[in-house]
Amino acid sequence: MIGSAIHPGLIFIVGGIILPFLRKRVFVQIWQLILPVIAFIQLFYLEEGVYGSFNFLGYELILGRVDRLSICFAYIFVIITLIGMIYSLHVEEWGQHSAAFLYAGSALGVVFAGDFFSLFACWELMAVSSTFLIMYGRGEKSLRAGFRYLMVHLFGGCALLAGIVIYVGESGSIVFSEMETGHLSTMLILLGFIVNGAVPPFHPWLPDAYPESSVTGGVFLTAFTTKSAVYVLLRGFPGAEILVWLGAFMALYGVIYAILENDLRRLLSYHIVSQVGFMVCGVGLGSELSMNGSAAHAISHILYKALLFMGAGAVIEATGRRKISELEGKGIYKELKGVFYLYMIGAFSISAVPLFNGFISKNMIVFASGELHRPAINTMLHLASVGTFLSLALKLPYGTWFGKRKEGGNRDEMVIKSLPFNMYLGMAIASFLCIFMGIYPKILYDLLPFPVSYRPYTPYNVLGMVQLLLYTAFAYFAFKDRLKNKAALNIDTDWFYRRGGKYFFDFCKILDGKRTELQGRIARLVENAVRFSINPIQTMRYLVGNKRIYVVPYSADRYRQPIGIGVMFFLIFICLISMIFIKRL
Repeated sequence: MIGSAIHPGLIFIVGGIILPFLRKRVFVQIWQLILPVIAFIQLFYLEEGVYGSFNFLGYELILGRVDRLSICFAYIFVIITLIGMIYSLHVEEWGQHSAAFLYAGSALGVVFAGDFFSLFACWELMAVSSTFLIMYGRGEKSLRAGFRYLMVHLFGGCALLAGIVIYVGESGSIVFSEMETGHLSTMLILLGFIVNGAVPPFHPWLPDAYPESSVTGGVFLTAFTTKSAVYVLLRGFPGAEILVWLGAFMALYGVIYAILENDLRRLLSYHIVSQVGFMVCGVGLGSELSMNGSAAHAISHILYKALLFMGAGAVIEATGRRKISELEGKGIYKELKGVFYLYMIGAFSISAVPLFNGFISKNMIVFASGELHRPAINTMLHLASVGTFLSLALKLPYGTWFGKRKEGGNRDEMVIKSLPFNMYLGMAIASFLCIFMGIYPKILYDLLPFPVSYRPYTPYNVLGMVQLLLYTAFAYFAFKDRLKNKAALNIDTDWFYRRGGKYFFDFCKILDGKRTELQGRIARLVENAVRFSINPIQTMRYLVGNKRIYVVPYSADRYRQPIGIGVMFFLIFICLISMIFIKRL
């Protein structure tokens, strides 16, 4: 931003570029901590308005549009960057930190972009930089998942770019503001947004890629891509009816798959789909309360989902195992007691337990659906809340930290490594914020784009939620034997493009074989044509006699014939032509 402020995203992007040149590890660690602090200070002194506006090819680019909506998301993006950097202080690979800063900076660029050109540039930088965090998982699965992730986001980016080009051509403006659905341009833009928002059926990139990322990289991945999508939906498509049903379906869809899942981070990834569904639904409902709820839930979700991923990452870091079935009955509670309690704070937050931040934000959306007389949507969101508590606050922690050893199962003893202090510190800060916002929601309300009059702690809200959670807990422990964790592969909608991709490659191989065969035939045809042009007479003898002979260049002296023969054939030809013409006359 020009003049009075520096773009917080630019601080991260430039800082991420400089980071590899810091030779000593202590300088890198200081750099990791100081950049988010500088960015936060910049945000604190920012006033509402337009910054960094300039003309480019006749269009006005706005790099910094600051209002209540953008500043709301910017604050939580900077805070989670600081928490993530604290959690990853022990990581010596500077590439991960550099990619994380570029990722955070591009997400802030999306939040402050006032025009489509700036939005698209930051949108694509966000996709590329996040791909590196996935590939830093350092395995074949990570590389493959990173490639698929990039391909899906390039598809979404192409749809977004096509929509922008058509929109600018129709309207003559590149200003990013509220749009109406129903036009080809806006529907393509919406498609680009919901791909990043992991809206089914475009969601499998998320549970496919996030579990394969590095332990620390997953914390950043949970924060930026899907929440940037929620931001642009709030900015561009508030009140779009299609988002109401897409969001409610997302909330249920993600929960169902999470209940079936065995992999720790894959289970948590499906819950990102579910929780973003609440936000998308709130955007579609279109009231001030529902959109406040979407923004508030994005803030809460970034904190508690990062905490959950940090807890799962700590288990993976300490044990080297990532599946609940591999951890069940191993008794890791004694060694990872601190991780368990910090994880449960995140689990209670996402389950909307009173006194935690999820209780504030999630219920704003649910209450708004009831206030707008949408009983089907309200029911779907309540069912999703039940499934969330069942899978994240009961199934996952019980199976991971406790559970019974299976009879006849593998009885090997795990070596549990000690975790660095900074991992506990990062989880502790996120836990504190989850509780603090739940107890004192005013700090959350002050960040939201519209004035808030919602009162969460009424007897009806509290008792209703406590009842719902207690019944869910009773049902789980009554039927937990039927909900055992199984090492199975759950087929999702990515089956279609994975299977379709295989068939496409097989088809390409067939086409390549046909092309090779055709190329061989054409090569032989050219060879024969060359042979014929070298010596037509000898080639004709070869074709008639079907004998392979060495073709020598044509020589007039060797193949010279009496001139009378040629004259005779010429006269016969002329006579025949003359007779044809005379007959017609």
